[in-house]
Amino acid sequence: MKRTFACPGFPRLYAALSTSALGDSILLLALSMWVKTITGSNAQAGLTFLFMMVPSLIAPVFGVWIDRVRRKPLLVWGNVLSALAVLPLVLVRSEADLWIVWVVAFLYGVSFTVLPAGVNGLLKELVPDEALVDANAVLQTTKEGFRLFGPLLGAGLFAWTGGWLVAVIDAVSFLIAAVVIASIRIAETIPDQQSERVWPSLTIGVRHLGADRVLRHTLVGFGLMLLVIGFTESSIYAILDAFERPATFAGVLVTLQGVGAVIGGLTSNAIVRRIGEVGTTVLGMILLALPIGVIAWTSDLTVMLAALIVIGVSLPWLFVAVMTLVQRRTPQSIMGRVSMALEVLMGTPQAISLAVGALLVALISYRAIFLVIALVTALGAAYIAGLLRREIAADIADAPARAQATADPSAP
Repeated sequence: MKRTFACPGFPRLYAALSTSALGDSILLLALSMWVKTITGSNAQAGLTFLFMMVPSLIAPVFGVWIDRVRRKPLLVWGNVLSALAVLPLVLVRSEADLWIVWVVAFLYGVSFTVLPAGVNGLLKELVPDEALVDANAVLQTTKEGFRLFGPLLGAGLFAWTGGWLVAVIDAVSFLIAAVVIASIRIAETIPDQQSERVWPSLTIGVRHLGADRVLRHTLVGFGLMLLVIGFTESSIYAILDAFERPATFAGVLVTLQGVGAVIGGLTSNAIVRRIGEVGTTVLGMILLALPIGVIAWTSDLTVMLAALIVIGVSLPWLFVAVMTLVQRRTPQSIMGRVSMALEVLMGTPQAISLAVGALLVALISYRAIFLVIALVTALGAAYIAGLLRREIAADIADAPARAQATADPSAP
C-alpha cells in the first residue's frame, strides 16, 4: 500500500476522489429519501435509482470520446459540470418539483458513467500494474468507509434543513475535487484514433471483453447477480415499513453496510492476492448470496442488521476484483472504451433490475424478492466457478509468486 501512495500523482488523485465520494455518500440516499418523503411511494423512490442507471446504456458513445482526450482535463471539467448539475435541487419544494430530482438523478448517472472511466485511464498512467489491486482497494475502502457516516449525515441534514443543503455540500465536494485533480502533474499521451471508423470504434470495448475468455465468463456470472441486485434498492423502504421504521432509518441500514464495506475494502487486496481476481469474485458472490437469503427469512431486526454488515464485506471484494481484472487485461489505448463497455454490461442488468424491482415491490413481499436475489447470485457464482475452475486453481497456486513480485518489483 505504501508503494501505491509513493506513485507520483496518486495521493492527489486519492484526495480528490475521496472528497467527491464524501459528497456522494451524503446526497445519494437523500435523493430517494426526498422522493419517498414527497410522494410516500416506495416504487417512485426506487425509480430514482433507475434514472441514475439509464446513462450507462449509452456508455460506448462516451468511451470513444474518452479515449481521444486527456484524462486529467476530463476529470477536472467533469467534476465542475457535476457540481453544476446538482445545484437545481435547491429549487425542489413539493411533488410538482419531482421532475427536478429525476433530472438531477439522470445527470448524476452521466457523471457516474464518465468520471470512473477517466479515473481508470489516469490510474493506469499513475500506478504500475502490480499495484493496481492496492490502488483499487484503497479507493474502494475509502468510498465505502464514508458509508459509515455519510448517509446518516445526509439523513440528518435532510431532516433538519431539507435537501437543499445536502445538494450544496455535494456541489462543493465536486469543485474541490476538480481543483485537486488540476494540480496533478502528469504528461499524458493520446493515441491518434481520428481515422478509425465509428462502428468499430464504438464496439471495440465490447469485442475485447467478449474475446477474452476469462473476462467473458466472469462478466456473465457477475451480470447474473447485477440482473437482480437492483431489487434491493427498490425494496429498502418496504423493509423499513415491515420493521415499522421511518424513511430516515435507511441511513442506519446504509451505515451498517458501510461497516462491513470498510472491512471488505481493507481485506480485498489480500484476498485477491491469495486467490486471484476470479476466485475473489466467486467468493464475494457467495458471501453476498448468504446474508441476502437470511434477510428473506428473518423477522428479527438485529439479525437483519447483522446480515447487512456481511453484505457490506462482500461488495468491495467483488468490485475490486472485477475492476482489477479488467484493468490488468486491457491495453491503455482502449481503456476508456472498455470501461464504457463495462458500464453497459454492468449498467443494463442493473437498470432492468431497478425497473423490475420498482414494480415487484408493489406486488409481492420483499422476502420473496430477496430470496430470488440470493438464488440468482448463487447461480452466477456457480457459473464462474464451473467454467473458470482451472484459472482459479492456477491463481491460488501462483499466490506465493505474486506475493514475491509485490514485495520485490525488480524480481523476474
